[in-house]
Amino acid sequence: MTCLFVDLETFSANPISDGLAAYVRGVEVMLFAYAIDDGPVYVWDRTADMQMPHALGQALASPDTAVIAHNYQFERTVLRAVGFPVNDWRWHCTMAQALAHGLPGGLEKLSAVFKLGEGEAKLTDGRRLVQLFCKPRPKSMKVRRATRETHPQDWAKFVEYCASDVEAMRVLHRKMPTWNLSAIERRLFELDCTINERGVPVDVEFARAAVDAIAREQKRLGERTVEITEDELDSTRRVTAFREYLVEHYDIDLPNMRAGTVEKTLLSADLPEEVRELLLIRSQVSLTSSKKYDVVVRAAGHDRRLRGTLQYCGAARTGRWAGRLFQPQNLPRPYYMGLKKAALQRAIDQGIQAICWGVEAELFDDVMSLASSAVRGVIRAPAGSKLVVADLANIEGRVLAWLAGERWKVEAFKAYDAGTGPDLYRLAYSRSFGVPIDAVDDAGRFIGKVQELALGYQGAAGAFGSMAALYGAVLPEDEILRIVQAWRRANSAIVSFWYEVQRAAIAATLNRGEVFTVGRLQFDRVGAWLRIRLPSGRYLCYPSPLVNDGKLSFMGVNPYTKVFQRLKTYGGKLVENCTQAVARDVLAHAMPRVEAAGYAIVLTVHDEVLTEVPDGGPHTAPGLCELLTAGESWTDGLPLAAAGFETIRYRKD
Repeated sequence: MTCLFVDLETFSANPISDGLAAYVRGVEVMLFAYAIDDGPVYVWDRTADMQMPHALGQALASPDTAVIAHNYQFERTVLRAVGFPVNDWRWHCTMAQALAHGLPGGLEKLSAVFKLGEGEAKLTDGRRLVQLFCKPRPKSMKVRRATRETHPQDWAKFVEYCASDVEAMRVLHRKMPTWNLSAIERRLFELDCTINERGVPVDVEFARAAVDAIAREQKRLGERTVEITEDELDSTRRVTAFREYLVEHYDIDLPNMRAGTVEKTLLSADLPEEVRELLLIRSQVSLTSSKKYDVVVRAAGHDRRLRGTLQYCGAARTGRWAGRLFQPQNLPRPYYMGLKKAALQRAIDQGIQAICWGVEAELFDDVMSLASSAVRGVIRAPAGSKLVVADLANIEGRVLAWLAGERWKVEAFKAYDAGTGPDLYRLAYSRSFGVPIDAVDDAGRFIGKVQELALGYQGAAGAFGSMAALYGAVLPEDEILRIVQAWRRANSAIVSFWYEVQRAAIAATLNRGEVFTVGRLQFDRVGAWLRIRLPSGRYLCYPSPLVNDGKLSFMGVNPYTKVFQRLKTYGGKLVENCTQAVARDVLAHAMPRVEAAGYAIVLTVHDEVLTEVPDGGPHTAPGLCELLTAGESWTDGLPLAAAGFETIRYRKD
């Protein structure tokens, strides 16, 4: 098949940070760089000649041509917006290819990984040229838009820069691995495109009302801060000034202003009331849910749909979808005044109505927490439709037990699903401490829950203590150590699995070409890559593995700094990667089946899938759950369960 490599340079008065739907309103394609197979790179300057080159037109129209772009969603959306035919599945994406193999997605970073030799000076100049020609210039500038006429020398460099992107993309396409470009992953890539172009239905009116409500409340909280501090502080948002104020007036020196630190300090019984109120104000104004409402207002299309919210294989190592724009993967956990489940949801529903009416402050004491808890509700089915939502139940716990061969736990999941087994958190405590299941009270169940959530990936006392603190419990260190040791004794197969996986990964790194098997996982090294073959046939990829003093490291994207650098790993972390990757594959392989049954997927959030269907039709939550848990040939023996619900507004069930 012929390969057509393409790259666009565009101009829009709307910032790309507002999303593609907003960006392409009035977008202009200035340069269209392209190359056919190994042929020369051409740049069609549409500002000089609007007539498409014949060879480019032929390649775009030919069904035998694969169109390759870096971040294909941008090119597809822009070309459709300006009237080019984009109506088939011949598109391939070098960004998706990179992400599917554990590499950074950005073209500059990817070029640096493969040492394509651009040089920082050239890259810096390229960024300058993009800033110059692709955006409106500041209002203070006499010339509001730079063009080939106003900046002819820079324009010539800009054309060269555009061509260099196509050259880099072509080289990278051939250098990068293709192990994960299987038929099923190709189908998932196409489905990802469908989901992103379909968009998520959103309630723009509620989002606008929430933005206004948050602004009113921030103003009120600021005024209250001025009143409490007698004009010394005008806001608790300025962290340094706030900490200095507490030290100077109350001799309270907080190490930082993170949410956990503030919450822990608020538990102190002898805290002065005015400090308590200031800390509460701080915890309220630091909530970031307002940004999500802003995104909906700015980025939703005229049809009230938010597009481009998912990135295929965006989560480093595991291949899970990552959130973009609205960032649906980090929606806050609902919380309001200690309310539980049904009462909390009723409060949120009432709060949404109050926000829409502009009377939230009259009815609710903590408007900021209300807005944060209600942010899921901005996703709303349009008239005549409903959302059918389902979540794979405790999928990571199930996959971990299955992969590790922890047979009692696999059987416990099956019994629970059949309605004949006990609550799994009570069972965890019972197995850990040899207590009869009927004797496990709510306090024991809480311990069992934190054990299961914190300890499966080689977590120790610190992990358990931190997890317990998130739920408001502080335990003595010796008690925590006893709990951790008890869980490890009860889960000996999982504990052994950590070390077997670590040994296999190190052995594969040191013995190129040999395959090492641990249960359902296979480890090998091919060239500069350590690979872990998952039960689905997909590979987890670790570039440039290195063993030093018995410790394993590899090159990867740091999840915190986003820098591609050498990262250390160990058995528990590798097990976490594999478990989450298998959980992803369970959901991903079910998604085409869900679509084929008429459930239109609009979003995935971790192990949850949101679908939009006609209201009153045959599509139900039990039906969606059945599709998610049907399983594949490679999931034999893996106990799967799902829970779902039907709603107009999205919520945390």
